Amino acid sequence: MIEPRVARYVWGQRVQASIDLFNDGSYPDCEGEALLVEQGTPGEVVQVGIHEESTIPVYLVEFSGNRVVGCLEEEIVLLEQA
Repeated sequence: MIEPRVARYVWGQRVQASIDLFNDGSYPDCEGEALLVEQGTPGEVVQVGIHEESTIPVYLVEFSGNRVVGCLEEEIVLLEQA
């Protein structure tokens, strides 16, 4: 078994989208490939998990407008670093 990678971010940290985030099918009420969050939109990490098969961290981030989106580490950056 591969050891999970240590999460870079923790619950409550302020982050922002480092890229535009599009619907991957997770939002059935939105069109496929619809823009969910624009690059630079601030948010807060509300949950941290590990994808079981790939053992990489996955973050639920609540962005402006109460939209919660699952993000990978390369899709977000600390708000202070932006």
